[in-house]
Amino acid sequence: MTDVTRPIAVHLVGSIGLDTVEDVFRTVGKTLGPYLRRAPDGEVGGRKLWISWQYPLLRASVFLKPDPSGAVRPTNKFPLLTLADGVKPQDVRFGELGYAREARASYLDFIAARDRGELPKGIRFQVSLPTPFAVVSSVVVADALSAVEAAYEQAMIAEAAALCRHIPHNDLCIQWDLCNEMIIWDGQKTDGVPHAEQPRESILARVQRLCAGIPADVEIGVHLCYGDFAGRHFVEPQSAERMVDFANALAQAIAHKLAYVHMPVPIDRTDDAFYEPLRRLKLAPDTQLYLGLVHAKDGVQGTKARVDIARRYAPAFGIATECGMARARSEELVRNLLTIHADICSGG
Repeated sequence: MTDVTRPIAVHLVGSIGLDTVEDVFRTVGKTLGPYLRRAPDGEVGGRKLWISWQYPLLRASVFLKPDPSGAVRPTNKFPLLTLADGVKPQDVRFGELGYAREARASYLDFIAARDRGELPKGIRFQVSLPTPFAVVSSVVVADALSAVEAAYEQAMIAEAAALCRHIPHNDLCIQWDLCNEMIIWDGQKTDGVPHAEQPRESILARVQRLCAGIPADVEIGVHLCYGDFAGRHFVEPQSAERMVDFANALAQAIAHKLAYVHMPVPIDRTDDAFYEPLRRLKLAPDTQLYLGLVHAKDGVQGTKARVDIARRYAPAFGIATECGMARARSEELVRNLLTIHADICSGG
C-alpha cells in the first residue's frame, strides 16, 4: 500500500554539481528516477554559478562599458556597466544569450539517457532561466538599467522561443528563477540585490511578459529564490508568508498555467510559525508545490522533521533543496543530497 502522507515527487532546482551532463542524467535517474517529473542538465561548466556566466557577454557588448566610477558589485566584485559613449537607450540590443544553444545540446543527452532507460519515460527536460531583471540589475548602474534590461528581456524572450521551436513541447519545461524579484517582494534589504525599489506591479508585469509567448503545452514552473551566494541565502525568509503572497499573485497574473511552484525552507525552521501561511496558498489544483526543505547538514532525520511540520499546513507537496546544489558544494555532498531525497520518498 502506498503511504499517501509521504512526499512522492522530487524537484531538482537547476545546478547539480557533477562534471558532465551525461553524469547528471545518469546519476539523478538512478537515484531518483521514480520520483522525478522533470530533469535539468545540471548547469555544468560556466553555468555553475547561475548568472555569472552572462557577465562576459554583457562586458563584450559594444553598447556597454565599465562605469567610470569604478564601482563593483559587492558580492562578486564584477565592475558595474553603463552605456558606452554615444550609445542611446534605443540602440542597445543583444543577440543569442547562450541558454537555448546550451539546452539544445543537453537535450540530445537527455533523449539518449531516456532511450537507454537511465531516465524514466514521460519525464520532461527542464531548462532553468534567470529573469532579465536579475541578470541586468546585478551588474548595470541605475541610469542605464531600463535600457539594458529592455534589450536583454527581448533577447531572453527570443531564447525561450528558440527552446520552444527546437525541443518538442511535450518534453519541455521552462523554469523562471525569481531571485531578485522574490527578495524585493519579501522586503528585506540586502546589498546582494540592488535596485530594490521596484513596485510589485512591475515585478508581476515582468514575469507576465516572459511567459506570454510560451505555448500552453510547454510547462512553466517558478523557483522562488532567496539567493545562494557562497552556499547561503542573501536573506532568510522569516516565514512562508511572502512566498505564499508572491505565488498567489503570480498564479493570478500569468495567463499560462503554472506546472509548479518551488519555495525554500531554511534548515532551522522546525516551528509551526514558518509553515502556517501555507494554509493560504491558492494554486490551481494541478499546480504542484515543492518545498526546498532537504538539507545535508541534518540529513534524513532533519528533513523528515520539516516534512512532518509542513504537512500540517501545506497541500500535497514534493521535496527539493533550497536552491541549486552546485555552488560551494563538493560532489560527495551533492550525491548525499540526492540520496536524502530518495530516502525520504521511499520511507528509508
